[in-house]
Amino acid sequence: MRREDLPAPASGLLLTHFLTVADVPRARAFYADVLGGEVVLDENPCIIKLANSWLIMNPGGGPTPDKPDVTLHPPTDPGTATSFLNIRVADIERCYREWSAKGAEFLTPPIDRKAEIRCYLRDPDGYLIEVGQATGLLEGILADPPAGQDRPGQRTA
Repeated sequence: MRREDLPAPASGLLLTHFLTVADVPRARAFYADVLGGEVVLDENPCIIKLANSWLIMNPGGGPTPDKPDVTLHPPTDPGTATSFLNIRVADIERCYREWSAKGAEFLTPPIDRKAEIRCYLRDPDGYLIEVGQATGLLEGILADPPAGQDRPGQRTA
């Protein structure tokens, strides 16, 4: 394990994402084998370097001295999300084909949303992952606003 492979900046800060997982080896295999991450540390905690970021994974558990009123657990309701990973790719069709062939289960194929083409998948613990490719956004075209909302001054295709 090399220092530069760890999420440990020499100065400033860097962003990592922590996932509470039910089965560390299963989650590690998904993020390394399917999404192409590099395993930096197997367990306690598991650290995966994925592109220019890191995922840190550990099993859930009860409160600790530094989070006295917090219990960690993987998602329990697949119909509700309060946070999700957002992965940006250069070629979403290629990504969709390659990850599907490796066992990723997408909710839908990639869909053109004007500003981007995107789709979603879930990891083995049920975490939602958005995969998107910027398209119209690069030309100043924004995605449609949520139903019932207008976005004044928006350029459209």
